[in-house]
Amino acid sequence: MTWDMRMRNNMFRRLPVERATGRLYGGRHRLRVVYRTRDLVVLGLGVMIGSGIFKIAGEQAAATAGPGVLISFLVAGGVCLLVALAFAELSSIIPVAGSSYSFSYVAFGEVWAWVVGWALIMELLLAASVLARVWSLYATQALNDFSVPVPGWLGDLIGQQKGPDLFALLILVLVVLMLATGSRLSLKTLWYMVMAKVIVIGLVIATGLKFFSPGNLTPFVPPARPAPEGDQTVLDALLGAIGGGTPHVFGVWGIFAAAPAIAFAYIGFDLIATASEETEDAPRKVPRGIITALLAAVVLYATVAFALVGMVGTNGFAALNPDKLLIAAAFDSVGAGAMGKLVDVGVVLALTTVILVVLISLTRVIFSMSRDGLLPRPLASMSRYKVPSRATMLAGGAAVVMSQTFDVLTLEQLVVMGTLFAFLFVPASVLALRRSQPDLHRPFRVPAASLTAVATILAVGWLMVNLKVQTWAYFGVWMVAGLLLYMVYGRRKSQMKLLLDEPPPERPVAARLSAPPPGGAPLAGPPGTGPAPYP
Repeated sequence: MTWDMRMRNNMFRRLPVERATGRLYGGRHRLRVVYRTRDLVVLGLGVMIGSGIFKIAGEQAAATAGPGVLISFLVAGGVCLLVALAFAELSSIIPVAGSSYSFSYVAFGEVWAWVVGWALIMELLLAASVLARVWSLYATQALNDFSVPVPGWLGDLIGQQKGPDLFALLILVLVVLMLATGSRLSLKTLWYMVMAKVIVIGLVIATGLKFFSPGNLTPFVPPARPAPEGDQTVLDALLGAIGGGTPHVFGVWGIFAAAPAIAFAYIGFDLIATASEETEDAPRKVPRGIITALLAAVVLYATVAFALVGMVGTNGFAALNPDKLLIAAAFDSVGAGAMGKLVDVGVVLALTTVILVVLISLTRVIFSMSRDGLLPRPLASMSRYKVPSRATMLAGGAAVVMSQTFDVLTLEQLVVMGTLFAFLFVPASVLALRRSQPDLHRPFRVPAASLTAVATILAVGWLMVNLKVQTWAYFGVWMVAGLLLYMVYGRRKSQMKLLLDEPPPERPVAARLSAPPPGGAPLAGPPGTGPAPYP
């Protein structure tokens, strides 16, 4: 079998950087350029700052870390910053729509790109469905808090944990229609909503600091104690198998145990990379946008945590009203109940922007995989609005069906699993490309790349083993189904395979002429043609 035949049938065939970026193949970049650096920062804040900013600090302080949760926020931010550096370097080399899918295609080959893309589809599709459900729950809570009368028949169709839900359906349809008719409208809407929720967060911080008491931060690291019974994580299973011990909360271990849950709240900076193809001067602006957005999110989350824990204290969270959003109940406890309504508005706006960015990213991943032939090619076609409307409608339709038929709120950890799985391949891709293509132009370079990439892989692996055993099992089923789909469809329809299957272009062969006489000039060709070429 010749080398060309082996490459055509090889699942590990790699996408050349030149083809990935369209430098040698015209027409690959068909998405309209709409983003600047500040737009990318807003895009990142739009997805990273959701309802979690209003509750995660209180949940982790009360159950896992105590006031030491403030350190947990910094630890989680440090882990995410390592991943962000890897995304920044690869985005500067391969500024295309597929993000970690495209990075893996170039660095490792087609089958690895497929499994990463398949994991991203699971993550983003499930995230959109879960967020729509959570949006419905909080929107219903807001109506109640503002004393808006809701007819009895409608009350059974909104704010439901599972089954048909009208609010979840409407928010998804609204966002999908917005995206399918052009990115510029969605970008303007995103700007307004992100600015509004940042203002709400600012007011929350200012009000919380007004009721701040230094005594609520002591003891900063409460004594460790055994964790309550619950779903077992992979780390718990490993520790139990090796040492026979039980997991603990609080203490120094509690600070580190809270970090994975907090890191999950930061997840979203990676989605900025999916907008690379629509960004002006992407090799420089996308890395800048990723790192700036992440640092801004870490500052906002940590500041809210400082204000909330200082206002209530670790022991105070247990006495809060469980029927209310945690931060709204916290303000009630200090006599600032009016802030609860403002938080309701902030949460609904925050979740709307997250749904918007998640669906943008899901659409771009499907578009990129379809363009490469691993999914049906018609999904990569552009509409008259200069956006991949077919991919948008498919992504939105799947999210609607999933949100209305599955109990998606019980599958929330699968979103995190898909994200972290893709994260593993990004620092690994940095190492692979540094070794295989060291001369590539890198507008952004990860400092101490080998050490940083290995540390990133270990940190992401640590986050993954903090997920439930059941989550790993569900993820395994999803990936097996994806590999079967690749073997049946993607491997045969891949554009790389079709490209390698094309016969080489015929080269014209000059007619062989008699050799020139020794020491003489070349024989002349027909009149007016000049000297005849050598054979």
